[in-house]
Order: sequence, then structure tokens, then C-alpha cells
Amino acid sequence: MNETIQNKLALLPELPGCYLMKDRQGTVIYVGKAKILKNRVRSYFTGSHDGKTQLLVSEIEDFEYIVTSSDLEALILELNLIKQYDPKYNVMLKDDKSYPYIKITNEKYPRIITTRKVKKDKAKYFGPYPNVSAANETKKLLNRIYPLRKCNRMPDRVCLYYHMGQCLAPCVKEIDPKIYEEMTNEIVRFLNGGHEEVKKELEKKMVEAAEKLEFERAKEYRDQIQNIEAVMEKQKIVSGDQTNRDVFGYAVDKGWMCVQVFFVRQGKLIERDVSLFPIYRDPEEEFLTYVGRFYDTEHIKPKEILIPDHIDKAILEELLHVKVIVPKRGQKKELVELANKNATLAIQEKFQLIERQEERTIGACQQLGEALNIATPYRIEAFDNSHLHGADPVSAMVVFIDGKPAKKEYRKYKLREAAKHDDYGAMQEVIRRRYTRVLRDHLPLPDLIIIDGGKGQMEVAREVLEDELGLSIPIAGLAKDDKHRTSELLFGDPPVSIPLKKTSDAFYLLQRIQDEVHRFAITFLRQQHQTNAFRSVLDEIEGVGPKRKKQLLHHFGSVKKIKEASVEELMEAKMPKAVAESIYQHFHGDTLSKQ
Repeated sequence: MNETIQNKLALLPELPGCYLMKDRQGTVIYVGKAKILKNRVRSYFTGSHDGKTQLLVSEIEDFEYIVTSSDLEALILELNLIKQYDPKYNVMLKDDKSYPYIKITNEKYPRIITTRKVKKDKAKYFGPYPNVSAANETKKLLNRIYPLRKCNRMPDRVCLYYHMGQCLAPCVKEIDPKIYEEMTNEIVRFLNGGHEEVKKELEKKMVEAAEKLEFERAKEYRDQIQNIEAVMEKQKIVSGDQTNRDVFGYAVDKGWMCVQVFFVRQGKLIERDVSLFPIYRDPEEEFLTYVGRFYDTEHIKPKEILIPDHIDKAILEELLHVKVIVPKRGQKKELVELANKNATLAIQEKFQLIERQEERTIGACQQLGEALNIATPYRIEAFDNSHLHGADPVSAMVVFIDGKPAKKEYRKYKLREAAKHDDYGAMQEVIRRRYTRVLRDHLPLPDLIIIDGGKGQMEVAREVLEDELGLSIPIAGLAKDDKHRTSELLFGDPPVSIPLKKTSDAFYLLQRIQDEVHRFAITFLRQQHQTNAFRSVLDEIEGVGPKRKKQLLHHFGSVKKIKEASVEELMEAKMPKAVAESIYQHFHGDTLSKQ
């Protein structure tokens, strides 16, 4: 614990609020809330902790706090600060599911669509649904029954849907808004459980069509009935009423929490959501924050939420403006216990895999830091240059945070200053451009820079960083063997080979970084080469832009045939005469073909 933290701990108030933990670069790495700031923040720096919390505390170099007037205000502020800073330790490791919803748009002439994103756009959302194809079929069914608008953009003429009787054509006709309001209300009733009436009507029509020997029509009605059943009726009945509710359960083990949410719609259990994440404070507080974030993202609020014991339901009701119940007996309590049980099983099942992933990511970073005798490199930036026989020189940078690729932070560079075949000049240019930008825009500095190359590339990179920019960042080099495999880690000034077991997680991390930056650079090189090869032939011709270039290639099939074409043939490809003559002159000189 440094002196700054010691002094601030002595000044902490006994009030509710939020705290922001920062690393050595001033980046916010964790946001939390507390009923009593003094007790909560001090607890991180006293006593023993599990491995997850020790890792967090080892990175803390400073902290800030914000006092609030209540625990609810602290929770709301915490949610906003997490959204603002996206700290790396405030993670929610979800199962990457997204759920389909049926949406009635908030427009003058509304549409029915399926979507996986719930937005605050005053539209009506229904779901989530467990089966996207069934949800799409239900949307199609509703579109057949109710002639709402189908087009994304209003056309200037009636479409096929109008002639089929499935649209009122508001694009060319003035339609009374009350008609759309009535249709919307009927659809809402259908999706809220009134589908039985529609189903009975379809069954009646199916029988009538079969009696008339209209078997194709009868089959269509049968399929529509089956689609309704697939969405509305095939789930397990778990409640006798029709209330839409979400049921929360959680389990905690070895510093991790698993939360399971059951979606109960119209008395049926239709889907569940699973999240697994590390925690650094009391489970009850982590659970409150989780629920707040859950409904602040893509999930819509039900009419009722069921939660386990020991959770402050009053603060959730104030935050969400939804009825929150802690059931004590009966069917609802059984649902919560089922969610808790599933969370316990899930955390037991996944924990071994998580531990192994941690060893190969953060554990590998720690091993690498120990091997190089530097602070743990949680943020690594790696560079590679690439060219095709000196042509189209490019560079690429990849970023690994906590041993995992952060692809949103990858960068590509077209080299502007370095001469062809000048690998040292290319490395100087890309290092200069990258870290000039980092300093100018106050971006986070890496803990370690990795150069895909040997001592020479390391030295020129160090000259730019230290002599030109005044930065002191550790630089390592990665050399390859004759089979283009990672073989040697270079470090120091002058660089020396660092012994590292090839079976270690740290060596495996270096291999992944080197392979990834090489792949990224080669992919960019190929893109540039293809673009430049295409440009070099036709883009020099006056009057030929991207649209005409595409038109010419579509008409002739190849550049070779474009070169052989006469002015008349070029005009047949819908080129203006002046452009056709310009193309012909470009390939044949000043002599024009006789028309």
C-alpha cells in the first residue's frame, strides 16, 4: 500500500457512496458502492483475501470516492459510473445468448418486427421467446391477420402486400390513425395471452377449407396453428396465473458468483439467462448491482420480480419501479429455489474451466512479468510490419489485455515515410505514430511492447520511445526459427535471450500474440494489395469512378476485355461518349476507333 492510499484511507467518511479504484496509469479498473465508505474501502487493504481480490488490490495505486445521500443513490451512481468507465474488473461473463422479441414499432403507421435488442424507443416489446423461427412465424401470422405496414421505408406506390390484402397502403392513402390503434391493441391482446380465440378461428377455417377440398389452404391454416403452439403453448406450465415475472437465483463459490434468471411469461417458463463473474464484496451488494445492470441493458422489465432471501427488495423496487417479492412459501418459493439450485450446479460445472482460463491469461501475464523482472504486463501492445516484395508496406498493432485479445483496440497503419525494404524505418514510423497519438489523446500506455523481430527492430523502437517521446516502456522482441515458429524472447538493453519454458503458459501467450499480430498484418496487406491492384488499372482514367468501374467489369467481365473494346462497345456498357473515348485513349493512345 503506497503513501497516497494510506493518507486517503484515514480521511474516508462514514457515509454511503461510490468508490473508483485506479491503476498506475490512472485508469479506473473497478467501481463499487458502499453503505459506509470508510468500512468498505478499508476492507480491501486489510486482512486476507481470495486470489481474485488480491489481484485487484495488487493493481490499485489510487482511489476516489463520491458521497451520496442514500444507499439507493449510491446504487444508481454505481450503475452510471460502470457504464461510463467500463472497468475491467466490473465484468459480467454471460453465456452470450441474446433473445428474440416481437416488437410493435412506435410510428405513425406501426410495423411488427422481430428483434434481439430492446431499446428505450416507446415501442411495445413482447418476449423473450425461446425459438426465433417460431417468433418469426408468429410475426408472419400476425402480419397476415392484421394489415399493418410491411415496408421499412414508405414507398411511392402500392406494393404486393396491398394487392394481397395484407397492407392498407398508407404510402398512397390517408388512413385513420384509429384503425391502426385498434389493430395494435388487438395484437397486444394476442401476445398477452389472447391467442386462443385466434387459434379457434383458424381451426374453424381449416376444417371449412378441408371440407371444400382446398387442401393447400387447410395446410396453411394448420401450419399457422402449429406456429402459435410452438411459441405460446409448448413451454412448461409453472404458474396458474398469467403474470409475467422474472425469477432470480444465485450461488457463490471461491470468489465467483453465478446468477440465473428464469423468464416466466403467461404462466410458462420459456427461457433462462446465465451469468458468471468474479465478485469483490458482499454477495448481496453484487447481486443488487447485477440486477440493476441486467435491466439497464437489453432486458425489459416484467410486472413482477422474484428474488432470494437476504436481498434488500425495497431498494430494488425503488430502482426499477417494479413489484419485487421475496417468496416465503408455495410455488413462487419453489421457483426461486430452482433458480438457486441451477446456479449452484452451473458454478460447480464451470469453475474448473474458469480456473484454467485464468491460468492461461492473467496467470500467463504474471509469469511473463516475473521472467522479465517487470511489473505484471496486464496490457501488451505488439507490432509487426509486412510488405509484398517491397510493395504496399503496412504495419499492424494488436492489444492483449489480461492475456486476452482486445480486438476493438487493434490498429492498422499504411506506411507513408519508410522506404521500401526498410524494416527499421517502418518500425520507427509506426512506433512514432502510435505513441504520439497515445500521448496526445491521453490513451492508456502499455505495460509491455512486443516487437515481432530481433535486436535491430527493438533498438530503433527504443530510440523513438525514449529519445523522441520521453517514454520508458519495457520492450521485448520475438524471434522465429527457420520454420517460422516462436523460438526466442529477447529483452533488455542490450537485448539478451530470456529463458522461458516452451510448455509454460507465458510462452503460449507469446505465441498467441505473435501469431495474432502476424495474421492481422498479413490480412491488411492482402486487402491493400487487392485494392491497389484494382486501382492501378482503371482509377487513372478520367471520368471513371467506383460506380462506372463496377459497371464496366459487370458488362465485360474482365479488365482485358475492357482494354480490347472499341468506343462503340464501351458506349454499349452505358458509358457516355466522352468517357468511352477517354477509356479507349488510355489503352490505345490518341487513335480512336472509327464509329
